[in-house]
Amino acid sequence: MKQVFLSLGSNKGNRFLQIQESVKEIQHSVGTIIRISDIFESKSWAYEDTDYLNVVIKIETTLSPEKLLKETQNIEKKLGRMSKTQIINNKPIYSSRKIDIDILFYENKTINSEKLTIPHPLMHLRRFVLQPMMQIAPNFIHPVFGKKIETLYIRCEDKNFLTLFKKIQAKDFRLP
Repeated sequence: MKQVFLSLGSNKGNRFLQIQESVKEIQHSVGTIIRISDIFESKSWAYEDTDYLNVVIKIETTLSPEKLLKETQNIEKKLGRMSKTQIINNKPIYSSRKIDIDILFYENKTINSEKLTIPHPLMHLRRFVLQPMMQIAPNFIHPVFGKKIETLYIRCEDKNFLTLFKKIQAKDFRLP
């Protein structure tokens, strides 16, 4: 079993329900959920839109990184995600989404392929990823930067502060 961290975000429709459904689908088709952060609310990052709900989960999986990507994209599509972020003139164009699932870490591997980059290349710039990650794995060492999540969080220049939306209890997700 491989240990993986995923970030989930939603800012369209019933955001909490989208997160719940995503977690259920991940548990069903991706792997066993080991830890889950509380759910935080944040402003949209790099564009103006509805506020997001964000959560980070730690899972154990037998899937390869490529199969994990395929399964998480299938979950996004199943739950209504229309398209991934587009790149125009080397700039990402972000948009609202019912659910966004990003692979943050896959063990301590680094992968740079056409379809997949692990660790997530922007996570160290995003408070909405680092704060929930801090809650469940502050001592995890980023394999590229060689720094603990706690250190990355303290040094993060993102001024987009989060508010607690919901403290998580097992009954919220019907986890075993």
